[in-house]
Amino acid sequence: MEEVVKKDILTVLQETIILIKDEEYAEIKELSNHTIHNASIFQDPDSVSIAVIVYAISKIMERTVDKRRIIGKKFSAILQDAITLLEKDMISEFRKAVKNLLKTISEHDERLHFFIEEVVKQARIKKGSKLFEHGISSAQAAQILGISQWELMDYLGKTTLGDEVPIDIKERLSFARRLFSKKKT
Repeated sequence: MEEVVKKDILTVLQETIILIKDEEYAEIKELSNHTIHNASIFQDPDSVSIAVIVYAISKIMERTVDKRRIIGKKFSAILQDAITLLEKDMISEFRKAVKNLLKTISEHDERLHFFIEEVVKQARIKKGSKLFEHGISSAQAAQILGISQWELMDYLGKTTLGDEVPIDIKERLSFARRLFSKKKT
């Protein structure tokens, strides 16, 4: 694991614990977007897994009002264990802990089991769109996240991603006219 990625993941996990304690669930979702930057540069699956986990935690915390404190404490403890493993450079154990965290998220509550699985799936798809937005191909983004390219493309087709015109139309037309105008000498 790249050192810069490791430091960034540690920061994200530590901030997630603080935000869970402070009940700032919208901020947790924003934090997951931050890790996509490393995933797009390094195409790092660890960053993607953390982004998905953090996003899923934010959605679960937003929607489980009655058990927030209990769930928050459980997630915080597991995140702290992952931090400890990563700080000790126990990368393979850290990755096992991440897999177990994903499993814990999906198995946390039998009533939430199907909802959580869907949240994790949707989180992967949304994070795939962020990778795509950062210039990673849809095929690579799907592969990194363990989703099908069809699922990602279906989501991308429903968004306005790529519809934005970065430069004003008048500016583009003016530039094109200047570019193609012939100067007589």
